[in-house]
Amino acid sequence: MRVLVTGGAGFLGSHLCERLINADHDVICMDNCFTGRKKNIDHLLGNKRFEFMRHDVVDPFKAEVDQIYNLACPASPVHYQYNAIKTIKTSVMGAINCLGLAKRVGARVLQASTSEIYGDPSVHPQPESYWGNVNPIGIRSCYDEGKRCAETLFFDYHRQNRVDIRVMRIFNTYGPRMDPQDGRVVSNFICQALRDEDITIYGDGSQTRSFCYVDDNIEGMMRLMNKDGITGPVNIGNPGEFTILQLAEKVIELVGGKSKIVNKPLPSDDPRQRRPDISLAKELLDWEPAIALEAGLKKTIPYFDKLLSKGK
Repeated sequence: MRVLVTGGAGFLGSHLCERLINADHDVICMDNCFTGRKKNIDHLLGNKRFEFMRHDVVDPFKAEVDQIYNLACPASPVHYQYNAIKTIKTSVMGAINCLGLAKRVGARVLQASTSEIYGDPSVHPQPESYWGNVNPIGIRSCYDEGKRCAETLFFDYHRQNRVDIRVMRIFNTYGPRMDPQDGRVVSNFICQALRDEDITIYGDGSQTRSFCYVDDNIEGMMRLMNKDGITGPVNIGNPGEFTILQLAEKVIELVGGKSKIVNKPLPSDDPRQRRPDISLAKELLDWEPAIALEAGLKKTIPYFDKLLSKGK
């Protein structure tokens, strides 16, 4: 097939492009390189099945494709709060442009949504039926509400125009090609430990997260896209739940060094708990993560070690 991946030079997008190429699909990778990095796809540029298009998903575009994966949007608080208006425009107008294209060419289109649509949840773990507890006017709202609106658009285009949609709710994902400056907890902790800096925990570290290795995420994404008769939303994430303190201790153990843990004030609207209910993914996609946290960290730490060594 001919596949368009918006946000294709980003962390998840580059891994998806690689998997699609390896499956003998022709791939158009579209990215404005705001948070995506061309070096993430350097190894694909010489492949005859791969095409890079530098373009912002907010602006209209045309392509003749069979499938569209819409991954375009800054995904870390540092990046999406940098320009909040741009972030929500990316989610909303990007969804409209992808859906309009899918409608015109008859393509199947997948929205990379997020666990952030659940906000600071009052239901735990979070099933797809839970509507969420989101602050609509907070500093994280540009991302949370942008993604919620994108889901609304996807289902309205499906109901009104019969567009073939898939909606995937992604929980915390980590692995090689994460940006060391993105402010996410896994990359923060690994980089701090490799530099022998103190590990910074916001709050007391009792808040929980679930961490999915990138290969598991991409496998779930592709299974959802290629499964007939299902729109979603479907949670894709690792149900293993860890406190932030446990993650910090595990990173220190695996990296070694002299890092100590220090505490700083908790940011506004930071969720207390986050863990996916993946019953639907198991039932409909025969999917569940195969890589445990420690194994995934052992695959990720060498990437950051090499990256930081180059910067010395």
